[in-house]
Amino acid sequence: MKSAVVQLPGLNRDRDMIAALTKISGHAPVTVWQTETEIPDVDLIVIPGGFSYGDYLRCGAIAARMPIMQAIKDKADKGVKVLGVCNGFQILLEAGMLPGALMRNASLKFVCREVKLEVVNAETDFTTAYAKGQIIRSPVAHHDGNYFADAETLKAIEDNGQVVFRYAEGTNPNGSVNDIAGVMNAKGNVLGMMPHPENLIEAAHGGNDGRGLFASALGVIAA
Repeated sequence: MKSAVVQLPGLNRDRDMIAALTKISGHAPVTVWQTETEIPDVDLIVIPGGFSYGDYLRCGAIAARMPIMQAIKDKADKGVKVLGVCNGFQILLEAGMLPGALMRNASLKFVCREVKLEVVNAETDFTTAYAKGQIIRSPVAHHDGNYFADAETLKAIEDNGQVVFRYAEGTNPNGSVNDIAGVMNAKGNVLGMMPHPENLIEAAHGGNDGRGLFASALGVIAA
């Protein structure tokens, strides 16, 4: 399967994401700059983490209004898978492609550590390599990862199986409601998550718990 990585000023995890996709799929993803208005035919589009535009307005708010985002929306409407990690998650929320919002961490401090995640929904295009209820490890590094949704939205995403990952075993690093770490759209082809699975895919990282997400999305066998 072919993939693309979106690049914006201030993103600093694009090389990590490119390396992960290349290692797992055997093919380097195409890179797409923020001012482009078209995306090649791919099966997966990834918006990586970092600090797009220095988070000067709101995390992801400026990036969400760049020309490339309309192209991403058009691809998503056609069923192409879209993954946003950390700042990428923030951008997808600001662009209205996912429900809810991300606020400052409850501690008001930047958090950089490893957490544990529960795979809540293992029947998505991003989680077929995992088992429902499986606990996996993943690093986090963010200041604004406190997921929030109003009561009606929260009930809807819980009932619809749109909560894909939760922080597990008391490792919630930011105060997210219901320990939510990752959510998808109602259609099931757009996923946003705060943890960085691309930083735990091989022995050199200290484990490969994140590999299953990319293997699932790319349609390859998780090693």
